[in-house]
Amino acid sequence: MLGGKRLVIEKHLGKKLLPFKAERSGIADLNRWIGTEFLAFFQLPDAYEKAVEAAFIQARDDGVTRLEMSIDVVMGRMFNIPPERMVAALKFYHKAVAPDIDFLPELGFPRNKSLRTLLACFEPFPDLNYFRSIDLYDDEFAQPIANFRELYRFAKSHGMKCKAHAGEFGSAGSVREAVETLELDAVQHGIGAAGSPEVMKWLAGHNIQLNVCPTSNIMLKRVRTYKTHPIRILFDHGVKVTINTDDALIFGDGTSEQYLKLFRAGVFTLNELEVIRLNGLQQVI
Repeated sequence: MLGGKRLVIEKHLGKKLLPFKAERSGIADLNRWIGTEFLAFFQLPDAYEKAVEAAFIQARDDGVTRLEMSIDVVMGRMFNIPPERMVAALKFYHKAVAPDIDFLPELGFPRNKSLRTLLACFEPFPDLNYFRSIDLYDDEFAQPIANFRELYRFAKSHGMKCKAHAGEFGSAGSVREAVETLELDAVQHGIGAAGSPEVMKWLAGHNIQLNVCPTSNIMLKRVRTYKTHPIRILFDHGVKVTINTDDALIFGDGTSEQYLKLFRAGVFTLNELEVIRLNGLQQVI
């Protein structure tokens, strides 16, 4: 819901969104921006459908051909949107806006909610036989990763690919702990792993992909510049990485802009970026 084309969202809202700027490292300022700047959008009629449309427009205009995009499971309860309506909108706008995109829909779980709440929200979705993966996000430090073990076992029992945010602000140890505890197929961000050659070797040996979001890392003050971004260290240690938008509505850059900025900063050659691009087109499982 944060990955849409800004112009589409602003037109539906009837005003321009204020630019996002973090004052400190972490996601507190991000969540504050969502609450004060973007929440009003979802009070409008058909806001959910417009957000889905905007997301597919953003991906199409960016030249994306394979898209893993998550929908928050708690969102339905917050805005009284039944799971069937959520799926219907995704199917409709995928076909209407970007039919050539290989779309792999994903369910997102906020880490600050209780396991009981998340399981209750999750329960109606597997029977729809539509979503292909899950992700755990929000504040990494909200509660121990082990609290979500049952959630991930439930997802795996339904054949879903398992991902989680880890090492976005946490340490290398937190990345390995998340992978081992939840039996992850891939990690969102995971850049904290660059602090440990041992963990990087372990990730490479277990073929664990890190889906890295450089612009997000910089704007949330985890990394200073593209030139100093640890994606280069991860790549040099044999870790499979991809380049992703995170929340294009907030951070501005699409996938293409991030590839270009990493190239212009001298982080990667064109051939190396091609390797990373191909990583993103491969099925992890």
